[in-house]
Amino acid sequence: MRKIFSTLFVLTLSLMLFASGNLYADGLKVYISVDMEGVAGVVHGDQVSAGGSDYSLARRWTTEEANAAIEGALEAGATEIVVNDSHGSMRNIIASDLHPEARLITGSPKPLSMMEGIDETFDAIIFIGYHARAGSIDGVLDHTYSGASVYSVKVNGVELGEGEMNALVGGYYGVPVAMIAGDEEACRQARETLGDQIVTAEVKKGIGRYAANTLVPSKAQELIKEKTRTSLEQLSDMEVFSLTSPYVFDIDFLRSCQAQGAELVPGVERSGPRSVNFTKDDLIDGFQMFRALLVLSR
Repeated sequence: MRKIFSTLFVLTLSLMLFASGNLYADGLKVYISVDMEGVAGVVHGDQVSAGGSDYSLARRWTTEEANAAIEGALEAGATEIVVNDSHGSMRNIIASDLHPEARLITGSPKPLSMMEGIDETFDAIIFIGYHARAGSIDGVLDHTYSGASVYSVKVNGVELGEGEMNALVGGYYGVPVAMIAGDEEACRQARETLGDQIVTAEVKKGIGRYAANTLVPSKAQELIKEKTRTSLEQLSDMEVFSLTSPYVFDIDFLRSCQAQGAELVPGVERSGPRSVNFTKDDLIDGFQMFRALLVLSR
């Protein structure tokens, strides 16, 4: 009789959790990758470069947007949160001001760059401060991984910006992107490639490359907190982004000399005056080859 009662209790509890939408009774493990160009109020390279006069101010805005995402995740039931500083030198987030419930990955180089620390134990990915891919109309400070060398990157024929490429890395570990915050064009591109189920927080609308109609930071942070919480409450609707092996990487550089240098690497073939391609069976091998070619091209 006791055994029957215990079984009924477990089944009832399971049904209650399902009905309430809480499918993660043990808590969520959330990964947050934080870039800088897509942060509210940021419109110029001077704000995202360590030597810029407004860099210290933009660092604070970036840290506050990360905190807003952390707070939203905590409200959704997160019990473990990892934040990866993903811009430039990757030493932008003010560690002393970051929410104490999160751990911070900072510094560079890192094997997985903007996705360092991701693995199969995470339940969801959040992107903060993300921007549109290189060559976008009205994408604030648009570029793809390296503004000094890359015009476009395709994997299996699909053009990817940083958000989509990083989502592909997350997908390798079976983790979906739940929410992206950034400029309007970055959010549109994410929905187009990753699917309409992804939640977006448009904190500004680009007016060309170096201007924007932007929310003030405090309003942007309120929006990010709300959208993060909402996305994690809808996590069962999120889809893992993946492509099929083998992975064919096509890189279109800005200058022919960059492609010339890249083709010196074994396995890399010249496909045009400014272009190279290579194929890898393993996505992470391909991603790391891509990053190595960017370093050589600089």
